[in-house]
Amino acid sequence: MIKSPEQQAVDAAITSRRSIRAFLPTPVAREDIESILEVAARAPSGTNTQPWQVYVLTGAMKEALSAKILAVYADPEQNKLHTEEYAYYPREWVSPYIDRRRKVGWDLYSLLGLTRENKSGMAAQHGRNFEFFDAPVGLIFTIDRIMEQGSWLDYGMFLQNIMVAARGRGLDTCPQAAFTQYHRIISEVLGLPASETVVCGMSLGFADSGKIENTLVTEREPIAKFVKFME
Repeated sequence: MIKSPEQQAVDAAITSRRSIRAFLPTPVAREDIESILEVAARAPSGTNTQPWQVYVLTGAMKEALSAKILAVYADPEQNKLHTEEYAYYPREWVSPYIDRRRKVGWDLYSLLGLTRENKSGMAAQHGRNFEFFDAPVGLIFTIDRIMEQGSWLDYGMFLQNIMVAARGRGLDTCPQAAFTQYHRIISEVLGLPASETVVCGMSLGFADSGKIENTLVTEREPIAKFVKFME
C-alpha cells in the first residue's frame, strides 16, 4: 500500500516515539509546549469531560521538586513511608507480562553496563526519573478524584497525543509512572488541591543522541499475537 504524505507523517510520529532517558539542556519554547498541549487536548473523552490537568515545570520549580523527591529516595527509612496512591502494575505478575517487563529492564541495564549484582547502580539509574532525565521540561498530570475508570482511559489517549505531537515537532518524551510513589511530595511542592490525584509525570525535551540508553528500542509483538479477525 502506498501511503499518502499525511499517513507517512502520522506513522512516523507514532513509530519514532520512544521513552528517552537522557536529554540535552536545550530549552523548549513555551509556545511549543502550549501548542503540543493544545493539540493533545483534542483527545476523545466520554461526553467531552476532558479530565486532564497538567502542571508544566521548568527552572527552579522543576529543580525544587526533583531535590525533594531525591532526598527521600536516598533515605531508605523515609522512602518506605511513600507508597503509590493507585496500583499502576498488577499485584500479581504472570507470563507474558512479567517476561516483557524483565526483558526491557535487563535490556536497558545491559546497555548501561549494570549487572544484577549492581543494586546501587540500578537504584541510581531509577533515581534519574526524578531528575526528569535532565530534560528542561517536566510535566505532572493529575485527575479529579471524583472521576472513574473510564476517565483514566481517556487520560491515556491525552498522554499519547502529547507524545506524538512532541515527535511531530522534533521533541522527545518519557512517560513516568515512577512519580506516583511520591504523590504527597508532589502535592506539597506544587500546592495541589486535595481533590486531585497524581496520574504520572513526563519528561519533555530534545534527546541526547550521544547517550547509550537512548539506543534502546523496545520490541512489539506482531499483530497476529493480539488480533483476531472475525467474519
